[in-house]
Amino acid sequence: MSENTTPLAAGAAGLITIEEDAPPLVRMIGRALREAARLGHAEKFFSRDRGTVAVRSHDTPQRAGIALEGGKVSVSSGAVAEPDATVVVDVGARYRPTGQPTGDAALAEELLNALTPPFPDWREAAQRFWNAARSVPGIPDVLVVVHEDEEGSTEARFGSGDTEFVVAGTSDVLAGFFTGADEFIPALSSGLRIQGTWAQLSVMSSASWKVRFDV
Repeated sequence: MSENTTPLAAGAAGLITIEEDAPPLVRMIGRALREAARLGHAEKFFSRDRGTVAVRSHDTPQRAGIALEGGKVSVSSGAVAEPDATVVVDVGARYRPTGQPTGDAALAEELLNALTPPFPDWREAAQRFWNAARSVPGIPDVLVVVHEDEEGSTEARFGSGDTEFVVAGTSDVLAGFFTGADEFIPALSSGLRIQGTWAQLSVMSSASWKVRFDV
């Protein structure tokens, strides 16, 4: 295991650990659990003394195992021997289950809840994205975010300089992209709108992977 550990929030004492050189699914799960712990979300899951859950992608070979023991949570790749619960999810749709969990239904439901912590405000989500993404080579000087709702649009700008990249959408769409809950390219078919060059599109895709996989 790596030293990539994060203290859980109050009410969820322990540590979250992911393995070294973790594959994408493990990184995504680790990121989601850290955010849930930071917010004090899904306390029932984090307060369990022990339990194991196998998570499987519904359309790819990706698998991950989550183990709770003694106030600690570990996430690893591959199959779990005789897990207490198994969930099959659509990884690209915010862990939407594609069938009924098997085994301990309550544990499975608590994990699914932990994997979907509430989104921050779109401005906060954009700021956190920018803080993580601006080190990506070729990132535009300015990220322009346009929030759209029934009352109109609101703009926020992050960074300064000559080159800009515009991202527009509703609160849910923006926060889903900026937190890494949604992939960049698929989000474009769910209401995310962008304005920039083809080169910037490639760079922003890399930035979204950095946030989504917490690398």
